[in-house]
Amino acid sequence: MPRSVYLEMVSHALGGFPLEACGLFAGDPDGTVHRFYPCENAAQSSTLYTVAPKDHLRADRDADDSGWQILGVMHSHTHTEAYPSPTDVAQAPDPDWHYVIVSLRDDAPSLRSYRILDETISEEQVGLTG
Repeated sequence: MPRSVYLEMVSHALGGFPLEACGLFAGDPDGTVHRFYPCENAAQSSTLYTVAPKDHLRADRDADDSGWQILGVMHSHTHTEAYPSPTDVAQAPDPDWHYVIVSLRDDAPSLRSYRILDETISEEQVGLTG
């Protein structure tokens, strides 16, 4: 993931506090991330997120116009570690997506990424470029 996208995700998480922040990211089918789309948390909650449908549509259209696909979703955890909650697992919409969580629990934000398939959580390494 480009360092600039990483910084956008962390910045969006901090800007959304005390609510959970969320967004989508897009790129190539091989998992190469090119763009982050900050989205409104339609749930307006500090414990769960819902990507606003209008933002999802906007991101999907822009990604398609750029020849990319939506690769996954990012959301923040305001007071817990960067690990999927039972709600996150139950709401994971696509087994092919990457689920990025930015934790704001500690002094410095932390970002981790997961795949969720049939309620099985697998952490994946996040590499930064640029």
